[in-house]
Amino acid sequence: MSRTDIQRKLRDHGVLPTAQRLEVASVLLSRPQHLSADQIIEKLQGAGSGVSKATVYNTLKLFSETGLVKEINVDAMRRFYDSTTHPHHHFYHVETGELTDIPADNISIMDLPNLPKGTEQDGVDVLIRVRNKG
Repeated sequence: MSRTDIQRKLRDHGVLPTAQRLEVASVLLSRPQHLSADQIIEKLQGAGSGVSKATVYNTLKLFSETGLVKEINVDAMRRFYDSTTHPHHHFYHVETGELTDIPADNISIMDLPNLPKGTEQDGVDVLIRVRNKG
């Protein structure tokens, strides 16, 4: 994705394309992928960026809130940022920390419980944790 495309995508989501946001977006939005904040920071540092850790976390929060990326919490200590925002599900390999996509049409959910009074469904996310056999 070109810098112009990234700027346009940020603006389309109501995000002002500052230099730091463009750097984070260029790493995360370059292709369909799942990255943690630490992985993004590592890639930025490897490219010689001076973007601070706090700026990366704040930028990811903004990107998530505006729908630019999807935040996926795999456990209490680990979250990923998914550049693919259309509905889909995930396998999480607990030993390797790898997160992979499962197309939404590969999962069938029947008989969801009644929703609490005064609420409406906002989505259903399936995360299947896997590990190596043996």
